[in-house]
Amino acid sequence: MNFDFGKVLSRSWQIIWKHKVLWIFGILASCARSNGGGGGGGGGGNRYQSGPSGNPPISSDEFKQVMNQVGQFLQDHLLIIIAIILAIILLSFVFYALGMMGRIGLIKGTYKAENGAERLSFAELWSESMPYFWRIFGLNFLLSLLIIILIVPFVILGLVTAGIGFLCLLPLLCILVPISWALMVIIEQAQTAIVIEDLGMLDGIRRGWEIARSNIGPMIIMLLILGIGGAIVGVIVAIPIIFAVVPLIIGAGRLKESLAPLWIALGCCVAYVPVLIFFNGIITAYIQTAWTLTFMQLAKPKENTPILLEPHA
Repeated sequence: MNFDFGKVLSRSWQIIWKHKVLWIFGILASCARSNGGGGGGGGGGNRYQSGPSGNPPISSDEFKQVMNQVGQFLQDHLLIIIAIILAIILLSFVFYALGMMGRIGLIKGTYKAENGAERLSFAELWSESMPYFWRIFGLNFLLSLLIIILIVPFVILGLVTAGIGFLCLLPLLCILVPISWALMVIIEQAQTAIVIEDLGMLDGIRRGWEIARSNIGPMIIMLLILGIGGAIVGVIVAIPIIFAVVPLIIGAGRLKESLAPLWIALGCCVAYVPVLIFFNGIITAYIQTAWTLTFMQLAKPKENTPILLEPHA
């Protein structure tokens, strides 16, 4: 099929620039994509090194005392700990739900804009997105469950074999990378089909598979364009945070003298977070709009569903 990449990419920008309400849905959609990163920092090294005589840094009696203190703390603050865990779970669900609504709103808004809507309102898009929530939620939940099922055995094997299992499974992991990309493309097309063609979850998956399988070339190229392009723009947007953190990492040894650089870097990062969220929302809105237009150009019209891809004045 003759796929016009230039038209999709340029039209995506035209839509999100004209209908800036989609930026809000982009910010919401990013809630389900940026799952609180930041791996834990590695603690100071000297605490875990053996002494000059080669003796362990902590005796068995001291270890038992520490564990008893931990157990006592957990026992004394059990209700608080349970409340914190439940609050984290609830907040995770809320942010994930907002992310799903953001995705649906972007798909719905792009479809309406491409079919001649001159104005899009947040309330209208939100209310029209509600009927698709549980279908999109279930679709992404199944994908997350599948990823967990695939990853957990590898993690357990790697831990049991002290990392040797990871080396043995490295070729298989390399194969899983393109498989995960393929799944992402299918899910992108499936959730667009669910919203635009009002399909059920399973029918949406079948429709997404049908579109992706019939247009492998355009899908791969679009995946590379949006993936690499989005990563480059994301790095550019994050440059201020990189400039704030990298010098701190390089001069970590001097933090014993003064914590002022740490507080300055932390303050700069916190101040830049709203800007980062804002630009990340625009990037997410553009990418989701491009995937929606990709579906609209590749999908065949079903029944009375108009599929258009022409700019409107």
